[in-house]
Amino acid sequence: MGKVKCIRKLREELEHKMLCEFASFADGSAGRDRKEEPDEIRTIYQRDRDRILHCKSFRRLKHKTQVFLDPEGDHYRTRLTHTLEVAQIARTIARALMLNEDLTEAIALGHDLGHTPFGHAGESALNRVSPYGFRHNEQSVRVVELLEKHGKGLNLTKEVRDGIRNHRSACKPYTLEGKIVRLSDKIAYVNHDIDDALRGGILTEEDLPEEYTEVVGHSVAGRIDTMVKDVIFTSFGKNEVKMSEKVEGAMRGLRSFLMREVYSNPAAKSEETQAQRLVEYLYRYYLENYETLPEEYKRLADEMGEPVEKVVCDYIAGMSDDFAIKTIKEIFVPVRWGKY
Repeated sequence: MGKVKCIRKLREELEHKMLCEFASFADGSAGRDRKEEPDEIRTIYQRDRDRILHCKSFRRLKHKTQVFLDPEGDHYRTRLTHTLEVAQIARTIARALMLNEDLTEAIALGHDLGHTPFGHAGESALNRVSPYGFRHNEQSVRVVELLEKHGKGLNLTKEVRDGIRNHRSACKPYTLEGKIVRLSDKIAYVNHDIDDALRGGILTEEDLPEEYTEVVGHSVAGRIDTMVKDVIFTSFGKNEVKMSEKVEGAMRGLRSFLMREVYSNPAAKSEETQAQRLVEYLYRYYLENYETLPEEYKRLADEMGEPVEKVVCDYIAGMSDDFAIKTIKEIFVPVRWGKY
């Protein structure tokens, strides 16, 4: 047993030899809310990554919308494939900058765990009807702190939870690894949303503004490559993670273009109003019929004192697109009765 315990120690020592001075070292973590015995083999951030990867909320991401609601075809992104692309981009940047790859990957894998069915349409609907508001980054933290493991949460480190909470543009993670994920999320969704729009016939490559593609490239792969390398070369050896002004300006320009031409396009968003109504109906139904919630959710309110409005949001946010549709049919669509 003594020899096995050395494996984690060796890994922690190796981090101090291989990572740069600005990295978050596993043996310097601020720790967990509930103390645990260290693992014999894995560092504290490796354990966090594995807990996220094996949790139920992570598995449900494969059936949640990214941008296109119920697209015809197997090659459009889901919330899960988006998460994996963010993790891949973030790991590439972390490795090149000699930052902690395990922490980076854990944050990336967990950053969207709290996302609703039907993408941002579902998020907007819950934010509108709940008196507490609803933001998917805050819900992702709620998932790992409370909702997983029947109210026990995953007991993740403070660094991972901070990175998950602060991956949105308006937020500032306190680790460089968290800042990597924040940028990687943008790189991933700007480029894969363009790719899905091209596949769906909403855009052609020629439609993209030349002033931006001249800077970052004329293909999806080329643009990702340019943005990733720009982050690495701009940030290398510094206590900061950022893009150059030129490349960041082009990325922002493409995002603004997507807002106008894709995110508001009727072909991409034809079902968004119905999806929002569905989520709002579910919220009102479960608020009025709280007793029909699964037992583990009722316990959150009855035994742990969580507001009913939040618990209802917890249940709906955890649904996949298909499960939400199935549930609304069971609630509102009458079933024929009788024997044949």
